[in-house]
Amino acid sequence: MEKHYLTIVIPARNEERTIAEIVTKCKQHSDDVMVIDGHSQDKTREIAKKCGAKVYMDHSKGKGEALRCGIEKAQGEILVFIDADGSHDPDDIPRVIQPIIAGSAEHVSTSRMRGGSDELHGDFGKFLRMIGSDIITLGINYRFNVRLTDSQNGFRAIKKDVAKKLSLRENITTIEQEMIIKTLKKGYRIFEVPVHEFKRKYGESCIVLSRVWLRYVFSWLKYLLF
Repeated sequence: MEKHYLTIVIPARNEERTIAEIVTKCKQHSDDVMVIDGHSQDKTREIAKKCGAKVYMDHSKGKGEALRCGIEKAQGEILVFIDADGSHDPDDIPRVIQPIIAGSAEHVSTSRMRGGSDELHGDFGKFLRMIGSDIITLGINYRFNVRLTDSQNGFRAIKKDVAKKLSLRENITTIEQEMIIKTLKKGYRIFEVPVHEFKRKYGESCIVLSRVWLRYVFSWLKYLLF
């Protein structure tokens, strides 16, 4: 596939230690790489620009807003969303977009359950996150008669025209389950590709379960049932 047909969107906030590696690797797969910055307090924006990425700032509402910004500004026909913390390998991008190129799917979600993860296990908080994720995924599977294994991974690809038709609303990481539910609700095809999730190289995850679990449950039921 020609590189200019693909836009890679990297939401980032305070990722100066990893952003250069991620942008550089993504540039090998696309001529249109953009970093959507959530008002970083470090040098994320400056480093991303030096590495050749287009850089835009969101309004600090969260990852969901960053993805919507990327959808609006993308030039490619296929969008890839990938995290900036080093947990995803950009060299997996060709496998992730292949079902769309082959015409067998409009949306490709990646699975840590099938590809393995260095982040899902090891403490009680991760255990609770995994259980919650499994419950949400089961609800999606039985509602739409599919057999997905992961509804929360941020690494995914989708056709740009489809993404625009989903009318995404979530401002935080709940946009990932919203994207899957609305894809299925509108009758588009979704395909799952196994990828490995690596431990983030620096710092800790910004997701605090005690602060967001209610939003996950509310948005899951809202988009699933109505």
